[in-house]
Amino acid sequence: MHHVFTAVFEPGFFGSAQVHTAVAVGGLVAIVSAVTGVFTVLRGQSFGGHALGDVSAAGGAGALLIGLSPVAGFVGLGIVGAGAMDMIGVRRLRGRDLATGIVLGSAIGLSALFLHFTTATSATTGSVQQILFGSIFVTSSDTVLAAVVLGAVALASLAAVCRPLLLSTVSPEIAAARGVPVRLVGLLYMLALAVSVGLSSLAIGAVLSTALLIGPAAAALRVTTSVAWALVVACLLGLLAVGLGVLLAYDSYYWGSSHLGLPVSFFIVGIVFVTYLLTGLPAAARAGAGSRGTAPTLAAAENDKIACMSATGGHRRQRART
Repeated sequence: MHHVFTAVFEPGFFGSAQVHTAVAVGGLVAIVSAVTGVFTVLRGQSFGGHALGDVSAAGGAGALLIGLSPVAGFVGLGIVGAGAMDMIGVRRLRGRDLATGIVLGSAIGLSALFLHFTTATSATTGSVQQILFGSIFVTSSDTVLAAVVLGAVALASLAAVCRPLLLSTVSPEIAAARGVPVRLVGLLYMLALAVSVGLSSLAIGAVLSTALLIGPAAAALRVTTSVAWALVVACLLGLLAVGLGVLLAYDSYYWGSSHLGLPVSFFIVGIVFVTYLLTGLPAAARAGAGSRGTAPTLAAAENDKIACMSATGGHRRQRART
């Protein structure tokens, strides 16, 4: 048993301050990304999350260029991008995709500009690697505190608008008819999404941030039949991916004589990908080739439930008038 333990956990793993920081930051990011990701998948805004990842890359590169912490740029410019997407977009899907495409193109251009100046003027080695692919093992204590505050704000915002957000996700028309401020709820969701993507960029990099946002949530929606359980399972899958990713990245330093550890972002994204594939096996076994998973079924079920609630409320109001 001792040999198995030492083979899995290399010397110094539990006593490493870098590991403690990575697990703390990664666990927080996994929870925030999972909760936000469930609503993102249900709303069909994965493309928007990807666009905000590129916006975060531009913000992180710009912050590093002027001597600020990358997390300030990740989240700051991400919030600006989310606000721009909400202002440009309209309620129709076509307008939303148009706004996302405009912001995405602008963000890529800014990223190219800022990264060019960063590599040309910065004496910090690995700065581009830090922005694009994350640096969770070298996160400072100040950054950890900022990540905790931002994560708490994002989760509190989603908790405050959870029910109207779910209703407007399934049917904006029914939500508006029932007095839900659809535009305000959507804006609050976009701001929480920007914070989530920014924190994910801190953990696994701006390029790969969408994987931690979408992967666990999409996998959870495949194997659950309610939003509440999807949130719980998505959080567990995200924590599993981050925990195993940190462990494997640490152990990889001892895998060869060269002692060149592999990046933690590679392991986290790889675990997320494998998890998503595995959660699709039950549906594939039942439905055969061409199964599309259970997320549309879940959305349809929620739609029927809300429609029934709306109809029941209408009948009650009609009886009250008579």
